[in-house]
Amino acid sequence: MALDQTLRLLAKARGLTAAEIAAAIPRVGAATVSAWMRGEKTPGSAQLDALARAFGVPAGALLATLAATLDPARTKGEHELLAAYRTLNTRQQGALLEVARTMAQAPPRKSRD
Repeated sequence: MALDQTLRLLAKARGLTAAEIAAAIPRVGAATVSAWMRGEKTPGSAQLDALARAFGVPAGALLATLAATLDPARTKGEHELLAAYRTLNTRQQGALLEVARTMAQAPPRKSRD
């Protein structure tokens, strides 16, 4: 999940407004927090730490999606598959996983090259 989505969900879950979140972060106003929540700006590392403390979550949890996109072990195809998966609804995700598991368990097919 993208940082802006994570921030919106955490704010809603905790019943916090942008102004209330901003009050917990030194030198940040409600307009800046709102911009983070819309995905228009990205907080710096000190601000991320303050956000994590305000929400009571590890700072890494706020950046999980960003960190995953930087994973050098993933191939381009894996990134594309994950991005496509995230666009699906829950039922579609379940069906796709079922197909993938079935394919992974099937014996490899011989190439016709």
